[in-house]
Amino acid sequence: MLNQIKNIFIVVLLLSSFLGYSQEKRQTKDTINTEVVNVVKPYTPKISDAFKVKEIPTLDDQETTTKKEIKYNIFSIPVASTFTPAKGKAAAVDKGKKAKLYDNYASFGVGSYTSFLGEVYLNHAINRTESVGGYVSHHSSQGGIDGVLLDDDFSNTQVRADYARKLRDYSWNVDAGFKHKVFNWYGLPQPQFDQAFADGVLPQHKFFDFDFGGEIEFEDRLFNRGEMRFRRFADDFESGENNFALKTNFDIPLTDGELNTTVSLNYLRGTFERGFFATPKVKYGNFTIGVSPSYQIKQDDLTLDLGISAYYLNDTEAGKNKFYIYPAVKATYRLVNELLIAYGGIEGDLKQNTYHNFATKNPFVSPTLNIMPSDQQYDAYIGLKGKLSNNMSYNIRGNYYAENNRALFRSNFALLGDTQPYHHGNSFGIVYDDISTLSVFGELNVAVNRNFTLGIKAEYFNYSTDNEEKAWNLPDFQGSLFMDIQFDDHWFAGANLYYVGERFDQLHIVDPLINSVPVTVSLESYFDANAHVGYRINDKWSVYAKANNIANQDYKKWLNYPVQGLQFLAGTTYKFDF
Repeated sequence: MLNQIKNIFIVVLLLSSFLGYSQEKRQTKDTINTEVVNVVKPYTPKISDAFKVKEIPTLDDQETTTKKEIKYNIFSIPVASTFTPAKGKAAAVDKGKKAKLYDNYASFGVGSYTSFLGEVYLNHAINRTESVGGYVSHHSSQGGIDGVLLDDDFSNTQVRADYARKLRDYSWNVDAGFKHKVFNWYGLPQPQFDQAFADGVLPQHKFFDFDFGGEIEFEDRLFNRGEMRFRRFADDFESGENNFALKTNFDIPLTDGELNTTVSLNYLRGTFERGFFATPKVKYGNFTIGVSPSYQIKQDDLTLDLGISAYYLNDTEAGKNKFYIYPAVKATYRLVNELLIAYGGIEGDLKQNTYHNFATKNPFVSPTLNIMPSDQQYDAYIGLKGKLSNNMSYNIRGNYYAENNRALFRSNFALLGDTQPYHHGNSFGIVYDDISTLSVFGELNVAVNRNFTLGIKAEYFNYSTDNEEKAWNLPDFQGSLFMDIQFDDHWFAGANLYYVGERFDQLHIVDPLINSVPVTVSLESYFDANAHVGYRINDKWSVYAKANNIANQDYKKWLNYPVQGLQFLAGTTYKFDF
């Protein structure tokens, strides 16, 4: 230890002598000189300059111990128990009694004005794929309207049968029916005609209607559906009409979709025994072929249908041919899911007018009509529809459409001294005019639950005619309300109310001794309220009562044709299975 201290002392002494000599020498040589000094950035150590010492430390311990393994033991002791867990059970929901559904029913009723109503509907499933059915109904009244001079009784009887079959890839059905209707031209103008004149008039008019046809529908095929209908319509004044209609719908595949196409064919031919003024027969007939392709585009909330309708018309009596082309564009856009949907479009069509259609709308037409098709050039519309809540929906729409040769009912001339029962101003003919119509439509439907439903509709019309003074017998406003209520398992009721606005017609008394002119007559608006109530005795039997024209209004639906006043009818319904 002493030797080490000694050596250190000697080294320190030598270093001190050397440093002192160097200082003296530097002092003797220091002179003032001009030099350039370069300042170098001081060294800043970085992590990249460091290096890892690759050494494995060694243990100097003479003895290395290992971790002792620990074992855990659980002492299980069985315990006797009588507890048995119960299985979970879902809460039960109270279910109402399931209503029994029947395939057949029969209903009969009698009421005021010596009216009778009866109908029977039958349906029988032959097997899982086949069924056959039938329908028979009769509605008649012996009349008795106050103030009319002629018999005002009527009857409507119809019989229909059908057969249907449903297979895996397609389904089809056929049906046939016959109708027999009896009406009277009881609308004699007063005071131009009196009871003495009416006693010599036989105003009865009978219609005979026979039709048969069928439909076929395919599943997942290019050919979607097809339908055919033949109708023979005639009356007891030697009038007759044959109408055959065929329509098919199929898809044409495209690279990015399908072109839905409808092809239609319509053949019409009819004869009236005479014209209104002259005795020669009136013949009419035409043949039309129509093609209506349409392509649908869907993008997010927008659905757009682009199409046209093209028709070829051959007037078989006049020997003339003509082509018609109409737009067929429709669009819908979901603004707010199901709450607010905007829609619009512009469409046109060639409408086939027939004696059957006219007599169905107005049974007091004369068997002397001039029948031709109507050219609806376009019907442009825009609207909003959607839901105000889960049980309330609405629809608002505005329309503007233009029609050439639109058919209008107008009162026929009253020919004094003529013997035909429809020549006394008590029948209606058809006139044609080019009419533009602006309408606003609104609808509200409420379904609170299965026991209460309510519907309200209203539409306003404004007409612009070309040749005629007025749009004869077309109302300026129409409104209706429908309501059905199920009080409990037994009681049910319903009501429907109609409001029809002002209409116009013409009255023209042709007197050989007086130069008369037609007079425009205003038909006042009317309100018709109807209601019914019923009671279900059991699953099969129920009774009901109906009241029509509750306000007992003496309104005229057609010129000189007042309707029956307050009407009551009561009856029963029986449901059954074979």
